[in-house]
Amino acid sequence: MADDIHIPEHCEHEAYNSSCLHDKVPPVVKTLVAAWQTEDCFDHVGPVPIPSHTAIINIIYQVRQILFPGYFTKTKLHGSNLEYYLGKETSELYERLSNEIIMAIRHECRRTDQPCSHCEELGHRKALSFIETLPGISALLSTDIRATLAGDPATSSSDEVIFCYPGLLATSIFRMAHELYLLKVPTIPRIMTEHAHSLTGIDIHPGATIGPGFFIDHGTGVVIGETTKIGASVRLYQGVTLGALSLPKDAGTKMKDVQRHPTIEDDVIIYANSTILGGDTTIGTRSVIGGNIWLTDSVPSDTRVVLKRPELVYSGRKGGTS
Repeated sequence: MADDIHIPEHCEHEAYNSSCLHDKVPPVVKTLVAAWQTEDCFDHVGPVPIPSHTAIINIIYQVRQILFPGYFTKTKLHGSNLEYYLGKETSELYERLSNEIIMAIRHECRRTDQPCSHCEELGHRKALSFIETLPGISALLSTDIRATLAGDPATSSSDEVIFCYPGLLATSIFRMAHELYLLKVPTIPRIMTEHAHSLTGIDIHPGATIGPGFFIDHGTGVVIGETTKIGASVRLYQGVTLGALSLPKDAGTKMKDVQRHPTIEDDVIIYANSTILGGDTTIGTRSVIGGNIWLTDSVPSDTRVVLKRPELVYSGRKGGTS
């Protein structure tokens, strides 16, 4: 049998080595390094660390464990260990969040060449301020869950809403990011909401203002801009955009503190794929905006806006038979 073994004349490994192009890589690296040394390139090469994207995502889930005790934990919770568990998780959250906020502030100072902001002290104070908002966030999310149960006949279970609904996931992450945004924490709030965006397809800027009882049904494709103001008990469906009108090239600096996105008052319903644009646009209380509507003008309270019924054209063989 040994005489039947075929041995190739040239080893395939030798042929691979002869065709390897590793020596072509270093010149590309030199070009990259040269590019990173120009003002036109964005990099973070230096002694000051930046916030950890992974750590911030872990913070999101730790906050959810605190806000919804027993839902996202391996530990079995009961009355006798709940205070210990929440104390442990909240203390750990304070340490983690302090570190990330300190790095975010320090990086911002370096990037914008600011004077010393005493980032260590400031980071700890902002982390504690965020911890102090947790009871309020929990209360708001309770109203969001009740609004979902009241507005969606597809479920009667708060457990299902908490575990499964992308609208509540996006809203819960928004509500924690919004508090950090109000505390003027750099970078971290946007990392949080963009993580929610990547998971759910729901894009809510952390600067938006959203009242209690907020319900996003289905949710994919919802966009809510930075200066949007949403009142209480508002319901949105998939594909809704609350956006800005066309802006000038220098809008990033000149219009930063100007309301560019619409105001949605209490008890408004906006159906799927409708677009509402502009900082001067207000949708009045209890109004209903139908699907596929484009609005750049305000709508009074108690108004229903719908498209005229389209004419449907059916084509095919007469009588429906071939």
